[in-house]
Amino acid sequence: MAARGTAAGVGRTSGVRAIVDRLRRKGPSAQPEVGLDTHVDDVAKLISDEDLTDVVLVGHSYAGLVISSVANRIPDRIAHLVYLDAMVPEDGESALDVMPVTQRLIDLAEESGDGWRVPPMPEQPAPLGLFGVTDPADIAWLRTILSDQPVRCLRQPVHLDNPAAHAIERTHIHCVGAKPAGIDRRPVPAIQPNGSPARVWELPTGHDCMITMPGELVELLVRLVH
Repeated sequence: MAARGTAAGVGRTSGVRAIVDRLRRKGPSAQPEVGLDTHVDDVAKLISDEDLTDVVLVGHSYAGLVISSVANRIPDRIAHLVYLDAMVPEDGESALDVMPVTQRLIDLAEESGDGWRVPPMPEQPAPLGLFGVTDPADIAWLRTILSDQPVRCLRQPVHLDNPAAHAIERTHIHCVGAKPAGIDRRPVPAIQPNGSPARVWELPTGHDCMITMPGELVELLVRLVH
């Protein structure tokens, strides 16, 4: 659930197998019934079908909800959760609960023709750009992969009721560059659910750090698998 170039860099540098899941059934193939549970099913199935164990699961942005839910479902296969500038939910919360500004996206969906498609956010003046990306060439490429998202993804709550998931190590990587008004990050508790001290790393860039600081991100991720 991180960019393909970053995953490839982790694989080359560390020798581990890196797999990208871009959360299928978004964009033109999306349907109104697609939601958070759909993406959790997809990722959990990928891990089971590939018989993966000791997985370091990286979730960016909304996908923080996805990796939390996958860990709750198959904790025996997950070694580490990495919240990459991601939403970090509590049991029963949705994206709207974690980040109330998400209501703006839901409003955009309701104002559109079909009422359930959330369009990509518009570009803003520098230094905000498009998710923190300001280079024209990078923005042009990013627009080729941005897609609509079903509003159900933002409304469906997580279910985090498996105590076994508490033992999984966590790392938080925060992008601390310019951010739009209303984007407020919750403080990371000093102690992880497994009882160890919190691990929080920072990158001095905008939200899409896999585009703006790919090398630095790879270095951080490689540290977690050695």
